[in-house]
Amino acid sequence: MLTISQLAAYAGVTVRAVRHYHAKGLLPEPERDRSGYRRYDAAAVVQLVRIRTLADAGVPLARVSELLDAGDEEFAAAVEQIDRRLRAEIRERQRHRDRIAKLAAGDSLSLPPAAVAYVERMRELGFPQRIIEIERDSWILIAAQMPDAVADLMEIKQLQLEHEGLRRLYLDFADLVDCGPDDPRLPALADRVAAFIEAAAAEASDFEDVHPVSRELVELLDAAFLESFPCAARLLELLEERGWTGWTDIRRLEPA
Repeated sequence: MLTISQLAAYAGVTVRAVRHYHAKGLLPEPERDRSGYRRYDAAAVVQLVRIRTLADAGVPLARVSELLDAGDEEFAAAVEQIDRRLRAEIRERQRHRDRIAKLAAGDSLSLPPAAVAYVERMRELGFPQRIIEIERDSWILIAAQMPDAVADLMEIKQLQLEHEGLRRLYLDFADLVDCGPDDPRLPALADRVAAFIEAAAAEASDFEDVHPVSRELVELLDAAFLESFPCAARLLELLEERGWTGWTDIRRLEPA
């Protein structure tokens, strides 16, 4: 006859597990001996091993008792049902793993591949991390509202990024990311931005915008620009003095 500790050791479980199975009614509690200790026989070992095997296979404890008493056909049907449930759980866990992998992938969690490539190219070209983050967040907003337009818009952005003059302008603006509205470099930057806009507008005068951005999204992106740079409001004022208004959707001011 075995003590509870010996029984647990034979079956490869803990004493706590044995007591838990007692409480669940899966393993009958034996009578105590004269000393007040429970004593288990070989049948208890066999029963406990069966319980442990079913539990280790993923069978809910609520169904273990049913399977212990089932006939061959009933047992096979129940096992098949449990197997289907386990396969569904595995698929769900795999989906969770895929989501975790996306989290580990950083930018690709929220951005389509074309935008991820654009952000990586900005890193290669030496843009400050803060500028990259602001640009990334802007494209997250655009991709959320205009997913079908991102690929075409990214082609334009990639070309702009490879344009040496515009890239230099981007990088110079990045140097002013923390400057205040009174920074003496702002007027010269506004001159350069206005000159570039003027040239770009002339080149694009015969082209129709096939992916117009909604007014709500423009306002949201402009607000993000104003919140991100201390000098943003002043730069927009300087651009208006030079005949242009807006930032995300820059337009020529109508003559007064």
